[in-house]
Amino acid sequence: MSKINDIIDINVIKSILPHRYPLLLVDRIEEVQKKESIVGIKNVTINEEFFLGHYPDHPIMPGVLIVEAMAQVAGILIFYSFEDMEDRLPIFTSIDKAKFRTPVKPGDQLRIKVEMVRLRKRVSKVRGEAYVGDNLAAEAEMMFTFEEK
Repeated sequence: MSKINDIIDINVIKSILPHRYPLLLVDRIEEVQKKESIVGIKNVTINEEFFLGHYPDHPIMPGVLIVEAMAQVAGILIFYSFEDMEDRLPIFTSIDKAKFRTPVKPGDQLRIKVEMVRLRKRVSKVRGEAYVGDNLAAEAEMMFTFEEK
């Protein structure tokens, strides 16, 4: 399969994903192996709005937002895996086997690895893992369908 060698920056990410601050949870893509895998980065800072309430005296990134970050990285993988995705939007349809293992805190960098399990235009399935350093913070299987923009 073809590999994209350049780092994908935030401007390209914003041209692919419809998300915007405060819900855009991918800062950079470091590796893409079309139809196979992707590695994305989320830099977690104390300036994130969710830390105002989760938890103010002991800030931890909500698990649902870690899964959302994995889903956004997966959406970019799916975008690069099909030739005609410019007018289509991957829609997150299910989460399975989600587990949260290590708290993610301000100052951490999430390294998100997503592997394709099944790639189909009707429904695709991926497996995601989010790491802080060498520690697995979260993992999940996710499914996507597609909608016209």
